[in-house]
Amino acid sequence: MTGGLTLYPAIDLKDGACVRLRRGAMDQATVYSDSPAAQARTWQDAGCRWLHVVDLNGAFAGRSVNAAAVAAILAEVTVPVQLGGGIRDMAAIDRWLLAGVRRVILGSAAARNPALVREACRIHPGRIAVGIDAREGYVATDGWAETSNLRALDLALRFEDAGVAAIIYTDIGRDGMLSGLNLEQTLDLAFQISTPVIASGGVASLADLTALKQAAAESGGTLLDGVIVGRALYDGRIDLAAALRLLAN
Repeated sequence: MTGGLTLYPAIDLKDGACVRLRRGAMDQATVYSDSPAAQARTWQDAGCRWLHVVDLNGAFAGRSVNAAAVAAILAEVTVPVQLGGGIRDMAAIDRWLLAGVRRVILGSAAARNPALVREACRIHPGRIAVGIDAREGYVATDGWAETSNLRALDLALRFEDAGVAAIIYTDIGRDGMLSGLNLEQTLDLAFQISTPVIASGGVASLADLTALKQAAAESGGTLLDGVIVGRALYDGRIDLAAALRLLAN
């Protein structure tokens, strides 16, 4: 992987604001900015090469709810944006890609409608990611409100030949908790599939990123695409400039 690992700063949208949750609980939201567009510009100006945006209300509602905030972000930045949350059909996929989103993330839709993922990858090659949110190894859907009996690995394997750009793997139990990445499960998944994996959930320090970088190096750089970081950036536990330097090569 010649470009190193990509750091994806998380911009989670709830009621038009930029927030962070703990383990996906909507009633435990910490508001970090009432201007997601301004926050997006801050991350871009600091050197981030991608932005990871999630419509949290949309994930529960099954449709885009924070569309105005997403549109404002797209108007404010020039770096590519990947967007998830409530995108459940081809019309929504087409609409967001046309609006300027570089990559659409399908989560609940991927678990329930694998054919949609395949069709979307066929029509929009390289622009579809699958979000796999796991609770104790099993896929959770609908804003993490429901846990299925489908294993995360089994879901990932369904799309091995579909042309998915990336698998975003999140350990729900660690998300927003600053307890460290579940590196073991993330690597276990990455070793068994050919699709690049983006790690997510629980990053708390530069030590977590160092461990991830080391794992990527030991794998030859083929398994991991990058890492999503949220609360630790907003709380100042991770210095963004230092993190970008660490992951660059």
